[in-house]
Amino acid sequence: MTAKQGAPGCDAPRLSDLMPWSVPPLRLGRSWVMAPDPGTLRARWQALAGAGDLADRARLFRPTRARTLDSAVGQLPGQRTATARLSRAAGPCPEPVRVLHGPFDRQWLLPDHRLIDAARPELWRVADERQLFLVELGQVPQVPGPAVVCSALLPDGRSPAGRPGRIRPLYRRPGAAEPNLAPGLAALLAARLGRPVRPAGLLAWIAATAAASPGGTVVPLTADPALWERGVALGARLLWLTTWGAYAGEGGEGPAGRPRLPGGRRPYVRAALPDRGLPATLDYDPDAEALLLGGGRIAPVPEGAWAFHAGGGRVLTEWFARRAGADPDGADGLAALRPGSWPQEWTSELLELVTVLALLAEAEPERAELGRAVADGPRIGAADLRAAGVLPVPAAAARPASVLGHQEEGPEGQFALW
Repeated sequence: MTAKQGAPGCDAPRLSDLMPWSVPPLRLGRSWVMAPDPGTLRARWQALAGAGDLADRARLFRPTRARTLDSAVGQLPGQRTATARLSRAAGPCPEPVRVLHGPFDRQWLLPDHRLIDAARPELWRVADERQLFLVELGQVPQVPGPAVVCSALLPDGRSPAGRPGRIRPLYRRPGAAEPNLAPGLAALLAARLGRPVRPAGLLAWIAATAAASPGGTVVPLTADPALWERGVALGARLLWLTTWGAYAGEGGEGPAGRPRLPGGRRPYVRAALPDRGLPATLDYDPDAEALLLGGGRIAPVPEGAWAFHAGGGRVLTEWFARRAGADPDGADGLAALRPGSWPQEWTSELLELVTVLALLAEAEPERAELGRAVADGPRIGAADLRAAGVLPVPAAAARPASVLGHQEEGPEGQFALW
């Protein structure tokens, strides 16, 4: 028995029912621990470690209720950082790691538990080269944008509009072990659709069909095998785009390499940015399809890339503000330490981002048409999942798994086993 045809969200199960374990967004507590380039983070750490006076060090550190110079905390899983209190010694600079800031901004982070108010160790514990993270975006009424994005990097879950959602790892354990799916869901879908349903395939379906609703993100499930295959293929392409090519489909059968626009449509630098200083403005010339960064010029940039929103904000505007905008901590903070000119690496990253956004915008009509086809066809609704015993999800499935045999250094050099 399947759900009746009707509106897309009619009896559609919630994302929280399908992927029950979720983690709140990271709460950094201080903006200076994240930056667009690793060299800036090393310079900030050196400034903090070189402050001999504790009052000066505290002013630079910016204590909160969760973290002070005397906070005693252990290492983040998988990170080799010091655990001595920062009031006594700072130690060498932690090696910066690449993370996803917001929906589409690849940044660098100092992975030191002493610096971050709420680092969510349970996410770091399951992060590896086979993990994928689904980020549920906070939606803003009347503002377009996807309901979810996928990341191969550990995401911070931030929403530009200040409406954070949740972070949902695809796997509950390292090594792609124990999918974060409602028990029995994959088997039920496989039986109804007459084909195997693997975790990555279900994630692709979610990426292609998830939609915001007043009660949270919902995922309509089709009972049509042909529509399922179509949605999984589209979702795999979306996952490939939002992971910058890291996702290559089930068994590596998906798109290969980094996303690229066809020749003749690829963006290039038409006028270089100045050698000194940072551009003060970011504008768009729709007639010339050109992105204007001060005196710099990049073209062609499709209108769809410029207009692309996610989490309530324009992606390119948010990305630019993180590199050339005002210092969020004030002129005397560590966040004020940043490049004095625009690095070449940022231009390369911007060209990649424009490419990803342009291709995502091009896929939007297909995604919308798929949604209409799913709404008009036979569906597997929440009532069907309840009748099959898939819902309600057991409470244990919504909690992190115990990762045994993983040794982590605790405060002051002690060790803990998780």
